[in-house]
Amino acid sequence: MNSVYALRREICEVGRRTYQRGYVAANDGNISCRMSDDRVLCTPTGVSKGFLSEDMLAICDMDGKQVAGSLKISSEVRMHLEIYRVRADINAVVHAHPPTATGFAVAGIDLTQCVLPEVILGLGGIPLAAYGTPGGPEIVEPILPLVREYDAILMANHGVVTLGRNPMDAHFRMETVEHFAQIALVAHQLGAVKTLNPRQVDDLIRIRGNYGITDRPGCQVNAAAPPSVLPSREPDDEAKAAGGEAAAELVERVTREVMRQLRNA
Repeated sequence: MNSVYALRREICEVGRRTYQRGYVAANDGNISCRMSDDRVLCTPTGVSKGFLSEDMLAICDMDGKQVAGSLKISSEVRMHLEIYRVRADINAVVHAHPPTATGFAVAGIDLTQCVLPEVILGLGGIPLAAYGTPGGPEIVEPILPLVREYDAILMANHGVVTLGRNPMDAHFRMETVEHFAQIALVAHQLGAVKTLNPRQVDDLIRIRGNYGITDRPGCQVNAAAPPSVLPSREPDDEAKAAGGEAAAELVERVTREVMRQLRNA
């Protein structure tokens, strides 16, 4: 694992990128990295992630007790600690509120459809966890069953959490989630989400093995398409409406002509 100095720099850089991309506002979000079996480096509460400095970061033990740092740690670091307990293979957690992905979470729509090869290769899918009250144990319970299998999770009415080998890896996964959400939103607005077929998905799952990804689930091949985000009229309905308007106009013209002829008779 990198030195503590390198980890501090990396967390600050991830904080700046997260803020610059609009994935957090004000003092939202939190970032952490496992330093050792019993120490976690984390961002403090009440500080914008875009303006972090290395001396602002704090250190806590696996029970959530702060052991170093002049600024208080966030109460949500307990979510990170529970994730580390479940996933010995990851060393970093990023929690943020990227707008489009969070919009899907608020709408109750997951991102598990088999749409983009890059997402299938890297993440499989992004499931949706039920809502849990921030700052307490309730926030952890809905995501723990999903954390065991997925590296990115939508949190209902809250945001997104991503896991990685290091802070930058977790941040890149956050970027992937938001990029996928933006593309999915546009596809929904256009009225069609074309998913990959089972054979195409199987080919991608086999390719994943070349990247050492063998224990993460794939996407949902037969997942039902989420409802369109924006309401739209079907083409047939528009055609019917246009035809009805034309017919009404024709009847009105014929009626006026008949009445004119009767008056002149």
